[in-house]
Amino acid sequence: MNATDQRSETARNWYRESECSLEAFTHQLARKAEFDLRFAIETNGDIPLYDCRALEEVLIDPAGEQALQAEWANVLRDGAGVLVLKHAFRDTTPVDEATCIFEQIIRQERESGTHAADHFAKAGANDRIWNAHEKLCLAAPSVFARYFSNAFIASVAQAWLGLGFQMTTQVNVVRPSGEAQQAHRDYHLGFQTVEQAQRFPAHVHTMSPFLTLQGAVAHSDMPIESGPTKLLLFSQRYAEGYLAWRRPDFREFFETHCVQLPLAKGDALFFNPALFHAAGANRTQDVQRMANLLQISSAYGRAMETVDRMRMCEAVYPVLLDWQANGEFTAAAIESVIASTAEGYAFPTNLDRDPPAGGLAPASQQALMRRALEEKWNASMLREALELQAWKRSR
Repeated sequence: MNATDQRSETARNWYRESECSLEAFTHQLARKAEFDLRFAIETNGDIPLYDCRALEEVLIDPAGEQALQAEWANVLRDGAGVLVLKHAFRDTTPVDEATCIFEQIIRQERESGTHAADHFAKAGANDRIWNAHEKLCLAAPSVFARYFSNAFIASVAQAWLGLGFQMTTQVNVVRPSGEAQQAHRDYHLGFQTVEQAQRFPAHVHTMSPFLTLQGAVAHSDMPIESGPTKLLLFSQRYAEGYLAWRRPDFREFFETHCVQLPLAKGDALFFNPALFHAAGANRTQDVQRMANLLQISSAYGRAMETVDRMRMCEAVYPVLLDWQANGEFTAAAIESVIASTAEGYAFPTNLDRDPPAGGLAPASQQALMRRALEEKWNASMLREALELQAWKRSR
């Protein structure tokens, strides 16, 4: 293989931020979807809108539900990348009841000094409840049960993720004059730095969106001026997008071409996590825009065995200290041991205790091990740090 062929092969298997092409990106956005929308009542631009009141009988019929789910999956994968379920809560009583609980939690957390940082916006002006899912369930189990008995939420989750999905939620309240987020992609690769994302091979960039479904239930009416989510339709198609979204030219294109849809209380919006999106600015004087953000994960994001990695870190750390001191093994060899010992991923965690301050994600156990070696901690210092980190990550 000559040098040119080798570079071409590398480009196919590894993406680089500097090589992202706005021209290629816009070409992907311009390609029209080639499938029918049998169940949508209308489209707003290219976004299909579904009236859940007309689909209740479809969900009762297994064949009908599968046909609907296939349409939803096509929209999320190859179409606009986003769909809206109008009247997802035909009776909005569970939404109102949950809103009351969320407002109580917000007051309690503010009084206790809890300060919830956001991933892609300034913290402080607005309110966010991390792990609203568990907090709602424990505070009001009957409200939680009525809320998540919703058949449309379960059906769209299965359409994208299949059986065994894992539900998590975070509440976001954007108050009048609240600022917009920056355009971004979401979990998983969307929460990595450019340097980290570039170390994942191209096929992982393709796989990442299939592990998560993003959604939002409107807990208030959301006119356009209140700042509902800004969406860049079809942008999930661009494979290199997890590296491109930070670039100024891509963000400028997003701001020029993104769209927003008004939502009514009880509506739900679902989108591919690879879609470029951002919460909008609330330009109203009196609308408290509240959404329950649903982040639904594939059951397949789990290891086969449970492993006590904290004990493993404590056991191997003195060996790595010796290796580092005597120079018998290379830094690469030490890194390989860390990779096979410590937890390399920052999530899942307790974001109240372990917020993404200073970045998109907290420090991982591997990062803690590297820091300990760099600063030459003794074993007891590492143990204390590991225990503190475990407490932060616990419920």
